[in-house]
Amino acid sequence: MSAQPAVSLADRLKAGVIALLPAHLVSRLVYRLSRCRLPWVKNALIGLYIRLFDIDMSEARESSPFAYANWNAFFTRALREDARPVDPAPEAIVSPVDGRISELGALSGERILQAKGRDYSLAALVGKESDSRPYENGHFITLYLSPRDYHRIHMPCRGRLRSMRYIPGRLFSVAPHTVRSIDSIFARNERVVCHFETDSGPMAVVLVGAINVGSMETCWHGPVTPPYGREVREWHYDDREIVLEKGQELGRFNLGSTVIVLFGPDQARWRNDLHAGSRVLMGQRIGICQTVDSTQ
Repeated sequence: MSAQPAVSLADRLKAGVIALLPAHLVSRLVYRLSRCRLPWVKNALIGLYIRLFDIDMSEARESSPFAYANWNAFFTRALREDARPVDPAPEAIVSPVDGRISELGALSGERILQAKGRDYSLAALVGKESDSRPYENGHFITLYLSPRDYHRIHMPCRGRLRSMRYIPGRLFSVAPHTVRSIDSIFARNERVVCHFETDSGPMAVVLVGAINVGSMETCWHGPVTPPYGREVREWHYDDREIVLEKGQELGRFNLGSTVIVLFGPDQARWRNDLHAGSRVLMGQRIGICQTVDSTQ
């Protein structure tokens, strides 16, 4: 990788101020507030949120914002079935989320590009060197979900769940200015790593926590956080047939964060017109599985 570029003073100041916050305490408070069912509290929060982030409720299955039981129910709202069509081609890899691409491309050995001139360790990200080897020299895409985005996470392609690992860590903001400023941020933040076997080989989907992300959950397990732990926790599913189809819901965040998708070498090819900063929607084709027969 190239030498690290200079980071603007504004980015450093923003990242520094946020890094000083007691992130786990703030996130616990946000978690409790987001579950409050008092109508005047939750309606005030929802109304403020819609105004601040210009939320489009026309895509939601329940379009009345104050019909939701609490702020979290509003935040993790389901979309209409026709709001996010999923590319049906067998070889298509689809975006698991609505968001912006932070970076995408090929891994250099076991190094992943975080931002221009700044990379980090794949083994550190997934938490175990033996689990990182299948993805070395493979391909990755990092997707940032802003507060205004749809916050359910879906499968990029069909896969059978093999294992899940919770890795405790910091809760730095994952906003673009912080990603440009803090080394190895995705491998330092709390995260949930899900490993799948697909028709083209192994795939990992990494849910990265951040400040104010009061909960990360998966559809087969339920909430993984809270509680926030200090020990790595692992679950293995080889004795269970948990198969998720392309576009099927995988999990969800409470408030914004980041998803990283990993494939092994010669498995995936990203669309040529995608780059850092590109906006993508869940279900939209972002690449192809190179070893899947498009005629099947």
